[in-house]
Amino acid sequence: MNQQLTFAPADDRLWEQYGQLATRAYGHPIGDITHLREHAALQVAVRGGRVVAGGLGLLVDQFFGGTPVPSACLGDGCVAPEERGGHLAATMTAERLRPLTERGAVISTISTSSTGYARRLGWEAPTDVLAWAVATDDLKRSFTTEDFEAEHGLTDEAEALQRDLARRWNGPVYRPTWWTRWKRDKSNLTTYRFARPAHPTTGLLSLTTKRHERHGTSLTVHDFWAADQPTAAAMLAFLGHHNTRARTITFRRGALPPYPTLLHGLRHHRTTAEAWHPWMLRILDIPEAIRLRGWPDDLTTAVPIEIENGDRSRWMLQIKDGTAEIVPTQVQGQATFTRRQLAVWYAGGYRSTTSARMAGVHAESEKTLATLLRSTTQFEPWLPDHF
Repeated sequence: MNQQLTFAPADDRLWEQYGQLATRAYGHPIGDITHLREHAALQVAVRGGRVVAGGLGLLVDQFFGGTPVPSACLGDGCVAPEERGGHLAATMTAERLRPLTERGAVISTISTSSTGYARRLGWEAPTDVLAWAVATDDLKRSFTTEDFEAEHGLTDEAEALQRDLARRWNGPVYRPTWWTRWKRDKSNLTTYRFARPAHPTTGLLSLTTKRHERHGTSLTVHDFWAADQPTAAAMLAFLGHHNTRARTITFRRGALPPYPTLLHGLRHHRTTAEAWHPWMLRILDIPEAIRLRGWPDDLTTAVPIEIENGDRSRWMLQIKDGTAEIVPTQVQGQATFTRRQLAVWYAGGYRSTTSARMAGVHAESEKTLATLLRSTTQFEPWLPDHF
């Protein structure tokens, strides 16, 4: 432990070493260390010639306010068991972020069960993440396909639909061209698209199946993108038609959009929702994150706010004609956010003044707070992508 610790981007030898370390630390092989080799950055910590920590980083865009924002998405990080307890994870996280911020990332997203650790480093969860399970027979009895047709396979039109629908939420990844191939190969996905006869595609569904240990298959939905309620209902009916082979349809954590089509359509509400560790957001560069985000076209306001991050800084947030900027000011703030609360607000996670105040956000008046929330709640937070 007395040997010097160094940090470096991984070469071929260090990539291999990190794969071995991750297998030992997680207790099983991590396929993305191989699958993402061409697309991810891998930063590692080395002591005495051995890799003792590291993690992958992806520079991709995420949609906020309908606009893609450059994000450092961190995944598959670990520290060797014999190195734990020395705060190496925090230092390693900073080393992983550094090259991604140098390339333009202004926000960062992670998904971790160690939420307390992530909060200490500045991340916060904008919303709950749930995995759903529903009986296939219940879907079949509750939903109809109307005149929708399902066709197997992905097309350019369907990918364009997915990107358009992703803009309507805060958080989805603007999927690079390699993203679909990576997910398909990793999870052995089968994809279907949905449309009325002679009409454009309005739905996209990806799922995976594996043989059930006793009979039939286990079916898990990974992608569920629908342009409207009839399409979503037709997609749920399509899943119900698997009732002869699969007793239950499982929606992978975060895969089912947070709208009420399932709840309002079921004849009997016998679903199971399982809470998972959430995705968490961190603002790396406040002025640039504000500038690059999308904002409501019909909102004009200027609000002085204060942001706590060890100290307290004063800023003037100005929104006009679908754009915004935030600049230092000497004016006393009318609302106060911590850096973590700012991330939740940025993602539209506070859906009411009540939820914001119960999270600890301070404001001089309900009107001021309502105006601030209105600026980011045009779209709901949802991140169906995993990395």
